[in-house]
Amino acid sequence: MASDLDFSPPEVPEPTFLENLLRYGLFLGAIFQLICVLAIIVPIPKSHEAEAEPSEPRSAEITRKPKAAVPSANKRPKKETKKKR
Repeated sequence: MASDLDFSPPEVPEPTFLENLLRYGLFLGAIFQLICVLAIIVPIPKSHEAEAEPSEPRSAEITRKPKAAVPSANKRPKKETKKKR
């Protein structure tokens, strides 16, 4: 009776290259998604240097003189007549 039972592990074929590629690609994709979700959930405090940098270009923009709107010579004045239908 005991000799009739077969307890050997089943034969499983080795995964192919494409199966391995798919397996590890899905694994890396899941890790990337977890990192993205954690980046949204966990707030990162901003450093003082990062806050000071955006203010510098603003002060430079204030010192610039605004350019006067000069109409170009190539543009024609628009017609003020209505289209006939």
